[in-house]
Amino acid sequence: MNTAHDTVLITGGGTGIGRAMAEALHARGARVIIAGRRAEVLAEVCAANPGMAHAVLDVADPASIQTGVAQVIADHPSLNTVISNAGIMKTEDLSAGAFDAALVDETVAINLLGTIRLAAAVLPHLLQQPSATFVTVSSGLAFVPLAATPTYSATKAAIHSWTQALRTQLAGTSVKVVEWAPPAVATDLMPGHAENPNSMPLADFTAESLSLFEAGHDAVLVERVKLLSGAEARGDYATVYGMLNGAH
Repeated sequence: MNTAHDTVLITGGGTGIGRAMAEALHARGARVIIAGRRAEVLAEVCAANPGMAHAVLDVADPASIQTGVAQVIADHPSLNTVISNAGIMKTEDLSAGAFDAALVDETVAINLLGTIRLAAAVLPHLLQQPSATFVTVSSGLAFVPLAATPTYSATKAAIHSWTQALRTQLAGTSVKVVEWAPPAVATDLMPGHAENPNSMPLADFTAESLSLFEAGHDAVLVERVKLLSGAEARGDYATVYGMLNGAH
């Protein structure tokens, strides 16, 4: 990423790691457009960062993706980087055999289908740019699942797999495909994450991630996530899985 010159769309850009990355890129000189469902939250972020733009876009709604992306492209024809960051993470207790089908559907719609549909809407434009980047956001839990969040973990594993396939198919085009896999970060993605001493401080995560983006890595993996992302390759998957889920 050429952060001083890119025009970047970040979904889920009003809160959490999306907002932090949006503000970091904005400070570097990038033209940043944040997208999300809540116009008032987006407007507050833009007011705090003069020059930043926003667009209302609900990644759970295919029609909203189409109209939102079309409007962003019309307003910002130099758009050449898209970070598909919007996501939700909720716990599920399946031990009694009772499934919350609405929660499952919502998680899949936002975390997995949202990224696929966003790519479908924006790739025709990105492929016309001299140099472009499409960023998916998976998770350390794509590599070692958290038993308390089975559907979330599964959607992130699917994003990891889908990203690899998309990268292969777009090899030789102008579009670079990057996977961003965060560890637990001190945000409000889940209750308790912001206060958990095991969560990576948001400022540290953002700074390390930005340096990896600027270095041109295909996978943006901060050091804190490598316990999970490298577990299978190291041969200690069972140990790491037990450490992660021992309290369940």
